Amino acid sequence: MTTDNTLLPLFDVLFDDEGLEEETSIDTESAELTTASSLNPSHQAASVDQSRLSPTVYLGTGGYSDTDMLGTLYPTGTKKTDFLAEYAKQYGAVEVNSTFYAPIGQKAFAGMLRKSDAKVRFAVKLHQDFTHARTGSPEHALAFIEALKPIIEADCLAPLLLQFPHGFDRTQAHRLYLAQLVGWFSDYPLAIEFRHASWHVPQVIDSFRAQGLIWCSVDYPKVQGLPPSRFILTQSEASSGNRIGYLRMHGNNLQWWEAMSASDRHDYRYTVEEMQGWAQAIANQRQHFDELYVFFQNSVNAHAYYNIAMLREALTALNFKVL
Repeated sequence: MTTDNTLLPLFDVLFDDEGLEEETSIDTESAELTTASSLNPSHQAASVDQSRLSPTVYLGTGGYSDTDMLGTLYPTGTKKTDFLAEYAKQYGAVEVNSTFYAPIGQKAFAGMLRKSDAKVRFAVKLHQDFTHARTGSPEHALAFIEALKPIIEADCLAPLLLQFPHGFDRTQAHRLYLAQLVGWFSDYPLAIEFRHASWHVPQVIDSFRAQGLIWCSVDYPKVQGLPPSRFILTQSEASSGNRIGYLRMHGNNLQWWEAMSASDRHDYRYTVEEMQGWAQAIANQRQHFDELYVFFQNSVNAHAYYNIAMLREALTALNFKVL
């Protein structure tokens, strides 16, 4: 793990401002799904290894404690302490969001491992000190990783997630901080979500590819102020023996900015047609990943339960292994 302040190659690339002004003019009303190959035409010419066309897709939700899932994912009457055990019967991965708000210790992660019978992979969201307050340090990073030891040793760790707020734009200071932050977690798969459009430019995508970082693709609502929805894969065989993709499904609630809470913001159920569209977008890029994690954030009103079933059916029909 890198713990000094040496400028990383990532920073050198992200610091290149050539052409930045015109490249950051992005139509945030557009919902066109953009693939990594369309951002880098050289990918289209790459030969396809037919032995790697059977990737695994892990489906799950953002957190597993939403009581709105009672009566669907969780049988009526299930105690909250038993939610994860029930969750593990149906889904192969979960995105742990509670770590964003408060630290979780080894004992808690060991409990998650036990309740899930080590059948679930845990994607863990980094604490807000790293992304929102930006007061993180190498020592904080080491402590965060130390708490994850039970799931790391059980080989149940999915990518760590860095979710930056809309106000985290592509300034020099933010690029330097990002480079340092990436260094602190360099021994682990790291997915990064940017909500400011200034990061959604080709040179940033290329820098992710060069550094072996995971671009966190997101389906955003089609509202002004959010980037367009894109499915981008950045890990190659050269940067990672196991190429990982990461996709977060936020829904299309057009009241995103007016919502009073996260659950209100994600109050949206995808249609069958929308899920089939995403399944096809994933299938079009199957040669570029070995594992894909798809996490639905719309567990309010059990939307995620129904949408995961839709996507599972569509992906299974396209010959994916779905967990």
